Amino acid sequence: MRLGAGFIALAVCGGMTMGPALGQGTSDYPSRGITMVMPLAAGSAGDVLGRLVGAKMTADLGRHIVCENVTGASGALGIERVLRAAPDGYTLLGTGDNQLIYAPLFNKNAKFDPRNDLAPITQLAVLDWALVANPAFPAKTIGELVALAKPKPGEINFASGGVGSAQQIAMELLMARSGIKLTHVPYRGVTPALNDVVAGVVPVMFTAVSVAAPYIPDGKLRVLATTGRQRSTLLPDVPTVAEAGLEGYDFKTWMALLAPKDTPAAIIDRLHRAAVTAVKDPSLRPQMAAGGFVPVGNSPAEFKAELASDYERIAKVISDAGIAPN
Repeated sequence: MRLGAGFIALAVCGGMTMGPALGQGTSDYPSRGITMVMPLAAGSAGDVLGRLVGAKMTADLGRHIVCENVTGASGALGIERVLRAAPDGYTLLGTGDNQLIYAPLFNKNAKFDPRNDLAPITQLAVLDWALVANPAFPAKTIGELVALAKPKPGEINFASGGVGSAQQIAMELLMARSGIKLTHVPYRGVTPALNDVVAGVVPVMFTAVSVAAPYIPDGKLRVLATTGRQRSTLLPDVPTVAEAGLEGYDFKTWMALLAPKDTPAAIIDRLHRAAVTAVKDPSLRPQMAAGGFVPVGNSPAEFKAELASDYERIAKVISDAGIAPN
């Protein structure tokens, strides 16, 4: 079967459609099935979270939510499909900041502005990150890393999943906050980068806590700090970067739910209530925690402000670091 420019996979997130389609107005919404377009790789952490939330929302709304993976062009194919969709609440976007913020900032040909071209529903969850090092690396804390790196700028390397990746941005923020300079070693993906940190080829990198977690118990990686405002539920004994002395440092990635621009407020409100009920459901907590996710469920207005703030902050990091867009 030909899939075209991007890979597309569909799966019903859960539940059964209850009765035939009715009208197309807001008073009887939803009257038919809903599609959640996810420009994420099937089986990725964000994809799994989207399907878990979609299943819970299906039960709440009484209509199928079909999760559809539409990948390609760093997520742009899936996002553009939602941009073209009717603003009626039957096509949603489940995606992360990598596709909404990083991709358009690094793509000169991006055709959308996430701050204005979509209707925010809610941030579903944030993902904890960690600064990890090879066990042979002399620094065991953020303070020791700063002390080691400051007198020899550029002599210590750090790995990332590629130019403009979240791993690079997290380190650029750390360098700006601490006044140190490390040399960037970009890889084609997180897995080869992390493998080389484990092997000692490159000493340090930032990555999601859930990605690093399997390497920690047997000592293949050492965690220097986590990046959120609060300690990670997966690594509660590890201090945050801010706790370690770099006050104000805060880096996170997230998963969110959005709709086409101009979707009626009543529909946004109904979807928001269903999404928040889903992420706050105690039965999802163990699965979310295992993936390193911390539930959010903020209001559409709060999410809109957070999206704009993150976009502008990352844009400044890119500009200050002199990272050229593709």
